[in-house]
Amino acid sequence: MSLKDAIKGRVEALDAGARPWAERSQWRAWAYEFLLFGLKQAWACLFGGLMLALLVGTHLLWPDDAPLARYDFLVIASVAIQVALLITKLERWDEALVILIFHIVGTIMEIFKTAHGSWIYPEESVLRIAGVPLFSGFMYACVGSYIARAMRLFEIKFQNYPPLWTTWALALLAYINFFTHHYTIDIRLGLFAFSALIFGRAWFVFTPDRTPRRMPMLIGLLLVALFIWIAENAGTFAAAWVYPSQRDGWHIVPIDKMGAWYLLIMLSFVLVTLVHKPERAGPQADAAPPDVVLENKRALDQA
Repeated sequence: MSLKDAIKGRVEALDAGARPWAERSQWRAWAYEFLLFGLKQAWACLFGGLMLALLVGTHLLWPDDAPLARYDFLVIASVAIQVALLITKLERWDEALVILIFHIVGTIMEIFKTAHGSWIYPEESVLRIAGVPLFSGFMYACVGSYIARAMRLFEIKFQNYPPLWTTWALALLAYINFFTHHYTIDIRLGLFAFSALIFGRAWFVFTPDRTPRRMPMLIGLLLVALFIWIAENAGTFAAAWVYPSQRDGWHIVPIDKMGAWYLLIMLSFVLVTLVHKPERAGPQADAAPPDVVLENKRALDQA
């Protein structure tokens, strides 16, 4: 039995045991739905969670006299995780291609940003380009992996999704501004306004369990940016990278960094639409739930 089939079997067993309990009252149904929402979110974060565990774990446990540099180990481990996800079919090849693109896009930005002193990588390593350890690109890839997996697991569709050219224009301008604001004016406030203009009426329609739920896209993207900011604090605590203000001691990353992460989420989301085309939710998005057997089977097939 493959790992993917074993996981599916566990999910089926969980649902078979918990479903009768959940159907006894509305409160239990909501609690079970919230549990499934959390489990799907955790599964969507698989790549990112493993990377964060590696960053913190090696910071706490990596020996000073190890023959292999910690940063180099993180590169090797990141590649091994990606290969394992593909071999076990827990990640799709088309999603891996987008993650590779995002890795390249992120590494280019890392090289530029470190050259301008935005942050530093304080430890020595061999596997690096222009002072940037190669594992850094995987941290950006984690964001793309999460979005792609969440799109599948929650069967995300959209209401009032804007024209595709507007989303690509926003993503391109956001990426360019990461570079040009060092030389000219910073247009991020304008980009925030642009994102509110095109996504202000858009909604995610997602399915944690049986019933489709809705959330405004801007709120969903802000929540993702918040959790990435929390992960960033863990990463800087683990000295994966260090901001200039943290050289004399670690402290919490200023909350205004969420703005940069928000724009990066926009870029990530648009890149993921290369393989997960935005599908518009039908007029019955809030209708009664479909048959539970068919619903669970579809969710398992997409895991």
